Amino acid sequence: MSDIILQEGPGSDQAPEEVSKTAQELQALKNVTLVVYGLQALSFFFGGPALVGLIINYVKRDDARGTVYESHFNWQIRSFWWGLLWFVVGCVLVIVGVGLIILFAAWVWMIYRVVKGWLKLIEGKPV
Repeated sequence: MSDIILQEGPGSDQAPEEVSKTAQELQALKNVTLVVYGLQALSFFFGGPALVGLIINYVKRDDARGTVYESHFNWQIRSFWWGLLWFVVGCVLVIVGVGLIILFAAWVWMIYRVVKGWLKLIEGKPV
């Protein structure tokens, strides 16, 4: 049996795309999304897992296209790249003295992004 997930296209005037996925495929995508959020959460203490999560996102991105999980994949990818940018900026500005504030703010922002995404995923909603 096939489940159909309707997701609006990028523009507000576009009709929703129809993507047919089986229940097993949707559950697998949900599991992958949960794993990536877990890896991002682990990266608060160890940096490496976030990179593994990013690779998973890029590898599975096409599978998620047109489903509710597409927004989560995009959210996770953007969270990684923006988090990395602010980490680098914070490290560079440590010499000036404001770097620790930027690093702390980026850390809190990443926690917010992971928690918000995780909660939306549990609710079955896009981010």
